[in-house]
Amino acid sequence: MRKAVAVVGGGPAGLFAAERLAAAGCAVTVYERMPSPARKFLMAGRGGLNLTHSEDFEAFVGRYGAAAARMRPYLERFPPAALVAWAAGLGQPTFVGSSGRVFPRALKASPLLRAWLARLAELGVTIRSRHEWRGWTADGALAFHTPQGETAVRADAVVLALGGASWPRLGTDGDWAEHLVPDVAPFRPANMGFDVAWSPVMEGFAGTPLKGIALAFGGRTVRGEAMVTRYGLEGGALYALSAPLRDAIEAQGSATLQIDLRPDMELDEVARRLARPRGAQSLSNHLRKALKLSPVETNLLREAHGKDLPAEPDALARAIKAAPIRLTGVQGLARAISSAGGVRLDAVDARLMLKARPGVFVAGEMLDWEAPTGGYLLQASFATGLAAADGVLAQLGGGARAG
Repeated sequence: MRKAVAVVGGGPAGLFAAERLAAAGCAVTVYERMPSPARKFLMAGRGGLNLTHSEDFEAFVGRYGAAAARMRPYLERFPPAALVAWAAGLGQPTFVGSSGRVFPRALKASPLLRAWLARLAELGVTIRSRHEWRGWTADGALAFHTPQGETAVRADAVVLALGGASWPRLGTDGDWAEHLVPDVAPFRPANMGFDVAWSPVMEGFAGTPLKGIALAFGGRTVRGEAMVTRYGLEGGALYALSAPLRDAIEAQGSATLQIDLRPDMELDEVARRLARPRGAQSLSNHLRKALKLSPVETNLLREAHGKDLPAEPDALARAIKAAPIRLTGVQGLARAISSAGGVRLDAVDARLMLKARPGVFVAGEMLDWEAPTGGYLLQASFATGLAAADGVLAQLGGGARAG
């Protein structure tokens, strides 16, 4: 008889584990809390579905910070090129954007997901929706709450892929953690916005982007974009620094971010342009004509340095190249793109099996790793989904084809 495997969670990690297991001959059932699978995946696809990144592999692995060494073998087993090939196999070829990020040509998640679900159906994978995992029964079966009531499921092996604790309205609220105590690190927001005590004038620029800037904190500089919000700042460049900024705010109560509004210009060039005769122009017009500073950028300078900006070109140039903005807090998990925390990496073995529960494997964002946006989140979800599936196959031995 084929071995029965239960995959709990129908996001990318769970579905990829299910695909691998079914292809190897297992009888796979995916249990999903929501009415349909991969809702967070579909939501992420509204922005173009950034699958992975094309950068050098060593740089890629480094994006996982403190978890990089532990994540390396999983990413080596399933690197970005493998994810690109997998998408192409589903009829979804990809392209590399100007930032190095990799997207499906369709720029949507829905065509890829439809093709993926069709493949899973062909492999015999069963998906049961509206099954909320409630831990284990007294005799060790998986316990689920369904609209029809409580039910118990037994399987030869289990893959848990329940996601982190961000975007709870899409089904990933981290409630599962209570069933895995003490092997879970507290959840914290990742890739989130930060609070700034804006003046009323700056609040009026909410929704305005800051383009082509550079952000610096803790010895690291990131180029990119940010967005002014009523509560503060958010955006890709900020997300790349979100972990050290969050940690600093937790430890010290605030963190000062340095913003370079013209990173493509050297300080001397900025000063030279500012030294041009100003005449009767206002300072705002002078900054607009000399450096193409937008109104939001000029007001950001005033937030950073005070209403009365330096008149001397060199001093004003330094202010433009390093505008300090004090971040006073972080946005919570409900608004975060992803989360830190989850199942501690030292609570699982190299095959991602829980040391405290043999036969139960963990994959995806419910593991305690974090990475910035840019394709790193999905890549690690797929890679750990594959690793957990391979761990199951090794555990089952001859009960499934491990090839």
